[in-house]
Order: sequence, then C-alpha cells, then structure tokens
Amino acid sequence: MEWKHVLIGLAGLLGIYLIGTAIFRPLRFLIGLAAWALLGCLVMVVINAVFGPWGFHIAINPVTILTAGILQLPGIALLVALNCFMV
Repeated sequence: MEWKHVLIGLAGLLGIYLIGTAIFRPLRFLIGLAAWALLGCLVMVVINAVFGPWGFHIAINPVTILTAGILQLPGIALLVALNCFMV
C-alpha cells in the first residue's frame, strides 16, 4: 500500500467527520429544544390543572410552548408572571 492511498483515506475520514459534525450538531440542538418544549408544555398543563379551579390559566399555544422550551424554567416563571400582571 502506498502512502498516497493512506493519505487519501485519512483525508476521506476527516471529511466524513466534518460533514457528520456539521449535520448532527444542529440536529442535537433541535432534539434538545423539542424535549424542553415538551417538558414545558407538560408543566403548563399541570399548572393549569392545579390552579384552574381558582381561575388561573396559561394559554398553551406555539408561542408559549417555544417560550417554555427556549427559556426553560425561567420561561415558565415569565409566563406565570405575565399572566398575573396582564389579567
């Protein structure tokens, strides 16, 4: 086996690594965002179920789900505070 083939093989492996990193890093971010959004939605449903009898309700729509997903627990606290001050 010649050194030229070894170098071409190593360059190919490096290319596969770089392409894989470029593809999977944003995908990992989107999966994490979806998981946090799902958890935030679940927390908002629990808040609505617990405090619903006293008239406290957080609307569950794409904007509030993304707020809870991106900001996580502070986002849910923000939604609760906004609901208290706006109503």
